[in-house]
Amino acid sequence: YTDLPPPGTRMPAAQPSEAATTLRKTVHKTIAATTQEIERFHFNRAVAHIYELTNAIRKVAQPAKQFGGETDLWVLSEALSTLVLLVAPMMPHLAEECWQRLGGQDLVVDQPWPTAEAALVSEETVLIPIQVNGKRRAELELAKGLDSSAVETAARAHPKIIAFLEGRKIRKVIVVPDRIVNIVI
Repeated sequence: YTDLPPPGTRMPAAQPSEAATTLRKTVHKTIAATTQEIERFHFNRAVAHIYELTNAIRKVAQPAKQFGGETDLWVLSEALSTLVLLVAPMMPHLAEECWQRLGGQDLVVDQPWPTAEAALVSEETVLIPIQVNGKRRAELELAKGLDSSAVETAARAHPKIIAFLEGRKIRKVIVVPDRIVNIVI
């Protein structure tokens, strides 16, 4: 990718692809997590989050021209420049070199620390495991914040759970909202 926009340019009006949207969410979640870990002086955890971002960028950038379009390239540029800014406190010389190669102006040390967009960090759905007698049998992806009765209904309607419970009597259903469902037979 030699046609990436330089860091700091505005996002084009066009909608990004699904892969670009996923990458953008990963970037902003990494900003939030890395910032929190650095503030707690947990540098190893911060580096682990940076590695996760690196892997996400590599996953998107390797099938080369599958990821294209002006907006997608802007998202890739945002991801790379954010990666450089997050690495800068730990590897300043490498970060400066990368910043210059990305087309960044001035020095990376003079750039503001990236801030995470709250809309991209928050999850709209949660993955809820379903246990039967304490053993995980299935999982559900549901909207965050559903009430217990809706979660229980969805768990009972799951095909794997229906097959597992066939001919058995349910004694109790324990639902911890947004966390887990445990069916006791």
